[in-house]
Amino acid sequence: MSEKVHEPIVPPTTCDTDPRAILTDAEQSMYDEVLKHFSDPAYSTPGIKEKGELTEAEKFWLSRECLLRYLRAVKWKSTAAAILRLEATLKWRREYGIYDVVSTSHVEPEAVTGKQVLFGYDVRGRPGLYLFPSRQNTEEPTRQIQFTVWMLERTIDLMNPGVEALALLINYGDKAKNPSLSVARTVLNILQDHYPERLGAALILNVPFYLNMFYKLINPFIDPVSREKMKFNPRTVEDNLFTGDMLMAEWWGGDRDFEYTHEKYWPALVKLCESRQEMSLSKWRALGGTVGLKEWDYKGGAMNQPEEPREEGDAEEDAEEDVEKVTELPAHVDEVTPLAVAV
Repeated sequence: MSEKVHEPIVPPTTCDTDPRAILTDAEQSMYDEVLKHFSDPAYSTPGIKEKGELTEAEKFWLSRECLLRYLRAVKWKSTAAAILRLEATLKWRREYGIYDVVSTSHVEPEAVTGKQVLFGYDVRGRPGLYLFPSRQNTEEPTRQIQFTVWMLERTIDLMNPGVEALALLINYGDKAKNPSLSVARTVLNILQDHYPERLGAALILNVPFYLNMFYKLINPFIDPVSREKMKFNPRTVEDNLFTGDMLMAEWWGGDRDFEYTHEKYWPALVKLCESRQEMSLSKWRALGGTVGLKEWDYKGGAMNQPEEPREEGDAEEDAEEDVEKVTELPAHVDEVTPLAVAV
């Protein structure tokens, strides 16, 4: 067994070329229409009580990849549908307090037991977000949900150029506590509405009986792409989902003897994420600081790749690992359910 590890791992580089560089003519046209809408100097977010003009943080969030994620989330059906969802998220992010209320100091009391841990990256470079329901340490649901949102934002900070999704690892063992259904429902709605196209894989260990029955009931309603992302009791290294050096040894069979010590892990995570935020924001400003800039460019990816049109049938094939096809499911059930019911 290797020596104890107490800190997160710096993201590896996994993409040599921008996976979103080339769109079909139809996709490019739709993207241009959405970009034009949010680039209008007179644009104001509908429903905002105070000033609806975009802040710098909101323009930064509205990257090229972000606009494309929302277009994929509506299955390229219409620009109006994508714009509607984007504006709903802009409004939610401001009102929920993503940029002020949901701060590091505010959510830290939720983190002291290590019930959610960012550690390692799967073979596609997607950050691993571990959930340990047995380590639940609080009763107040509002801050529990805010902590989950904060962790999702930090997961995004640790996504290198070309990576847009996360790998979720949930262990229901060790006498995991049953989650509140109201909390699960709220988290599920937030994930579906405001973090589309973000789940790359959900690896689940020691599923309790009631959740096992629940998943069996909804399985027929889940489309094949989403179903493929959910793996129960996987052999994580043997199945080539993670390499051993990127995976916790306990429960998951990796090589890293990770031990959660809050005083060591938390400051290291915060420092790593803040440094990456500052670097990306600085590059974004240097590139013009406006809506629609490429994450690939300001996160450090290779520059100046050609953007040649491709055939209409190629888009879905190239984006298959991240595309989440939406099916009509009962009571808002879809592939983000594992995270919601583990919070």
